[in-house]
Amino acid sequence: LLIDFLDHTDSDTLYLVGDIIDGWRLKKRFYWPSSHNDIVWRLLKRARRGTRIIYIPGNHDEMFRQFSGMNFGGIEIRRAAFHDTGDGRRLMVLHGDEFDAVMLSHRWLAFVGDAAYELMMRLNRYVNAARKMLGLPYWSLSKVAKHKVKNAVEFIGRYEEVVAHAAAQRGV
Repeated sequence: LLIDFLDHTDSDTLYLVGDIIDGWRLKKRFYWPSSHNDIVWRLLKRARRGTRIIYIPGNHDEMFRQFSGMNFGGIEIRRAAFHDTGDGRRLMVLHGDEFDAVMLSHRWLAFVGDAAYELMMRLNRYVNAARKMLGLPYWSLSKVAKHKVKNAVEFIGRYEEVVAHAAAQRGV
C-alpha cells in the first residue's frame, strides 16, 4: 500500500513520522524483504528529484534520533519540523512518544505492550479464521485491546495530573 501511495502521490514535502523502521522487531528477528528496499529506493528517488523529505523517528526507530540534524541521500532527520499550511496555519510535526506517559515513566511497560501486541496479532489470525468459517466479518482483537489500554493509560495520566494539581495547590 505504501508503494502504491508513493507511486500515485506527489508533494513538495514528505514527512515520515515515526516507526518507519521497526527497530524493536528487527532486534528480535531480522526481517527485510525486497519490498522494503523498493520503498527506500522510491524515497531516495523522490529526494533526488527535489522533494524535501523529513524523517522524524519515533519510539520504534529511536536509534535514528542520534542522527538528528543530518541528511542522508536527501532525507533530513529531525526531532520535529514545522509546516505552514495553505490557509496560513503553522503546524508542528513530531512523534508523540516524547509526551507518552508510558514512554516517559514506565518504558519497560512499552516493551511488554509490544510483546503482547505481537501475541495478539498471531492469535488474531486464528480468531479470524474461525470467524470466517462462521461467515462473520474480520474483527481486530489487537485494535480492541489497544483501545482499552490507551483508555486506561489516559485515565492514569489524568489521575496523575489531578493529584499533581492538588499537591501544588497545597504547596507540596
